Amino acid sequence: MKVSPKTLKWALRFYPPLFFQRIWVQKFSCDFKSVEVKIIKSIFNTNYNKSIFGGTIFSASDPFYALLFDQIFRKKGYKTRVWLKSAHIQYLKPGNTDLYFKISISDEDIAEAEHQLKTVGKFVKALPISITNKKGEVCAVVSNEVYVRNLYQGEHHTIAY
Repeated sequence: MKVSPKTLKWALRFYPPLFFQRIWVQKFSCDFKSVEVKIIKSIFNTNYNKSIFGGTIFSASDPFYALLFDQIFRKKGYKTRVWLKSAHIQYLKPGNTDLYFKISISDEDIAEAEHQLKTVGKFVKALPISITNKKGEVCAVVSNEVYVRNLYQGEHHTIAY
């Protein structure tokens, strides 16, 4: 479903899996080419070592590339299925403070995806995320492999990807 950046931001802020892990969407760009996310350190996501639980960091990185590609292609009139095909995370430092990341999709990535959708019917690409602490130090690096494909005739959209 097409939504405005502001509506999607607020919907995700109160989406229970993100809300209870204190994953806070700060801003979607008006063209859905970027999103800024904050992981708030709290009692709900702190581990034994008093740092942010690794599962929370990994969960925070999960939905955003798929959401961005989905909204970009919906606005272009495509009917697609978009989801995270695979992911890999490397923890570099403990998340002892709030954590932050920004995801941006380049015009080149969009053009490549659109070309693949028109010629092959699907687009698969691994894209990076660097998650930093308040000092700007990288605490985790994630590689998310996004999968975008055209819906087949007769296939219906579902709410979930």
